[in-house]
Amino acid sequence: MSSTVLWYATRATGLMALVLLTGTTVLGILTANRSTSPRWPGFALQDLHRRVSVTTMAFLACHILTSVLDTYVHIGWTAIVVPFASSYKRLWVALGSVGVDLLLAVAVTSWLRHRIRARTWRAVHWLAYLSWPVALSHSFGMGTDMRQSWVIDLVVACIAAVVGAVTWRISLAAARKRRALAFLPVHHRPEGVPVKHISA
Repeated sequence: MSSTVLWYATRATGLMALVLLTGTTVLGILTANRSTSPRWPGFALQDLHRRVSVTTMAFLACHILTSVLDTYVHIGWTAIVVPFASSYKRLWVALGSVGVDLLLAVAVTSWLRHRIRARTWRAVHWLAYLSWPVALSHSFGMGTDMRQSWVIDLVVACIAAVVGAVTWRISLAAARKRRALAFLPVHHRPEGVPVKHISA
């Protein structure tokens, strides 16, 4: 009975961790763009991003704990952070370990942000984006629920959210670049960029 409870807990916390990681990834993309609105000022978006990130780590910790404690399969404590340390579904568990390592690096550097250089923190923080496809691959390989239609719909929604956020960010950056080029003097403007007329 205890193994069954742990198995269900592992599945539930794993899916929740994936959804929350998707949310914090999308919020990270929006925050990096410094997107603001009257209803969502920049500081509110950053605060939401931090809160979702902390919640993600809490569900991830529960997912790891229930996975290791479940006696139905043996994963082992070492496999939490050391890839390929587990003999059970070696590749997929290893991807989970890599995802944990990436998120831990981001969490530790965020905690020590005031003690490290901003450039170093920013470089490590980019690992959070890499952790999302790694976690998604881990879910596909390990998840016994991936054959169920509602789980597939959930994963598709996660993918669509991240792809949509990335697409929006690229289009916004391109629009900002076009506006900046439009104000350049004619002799500095690339060919084909129209002149921006400024009214008096």
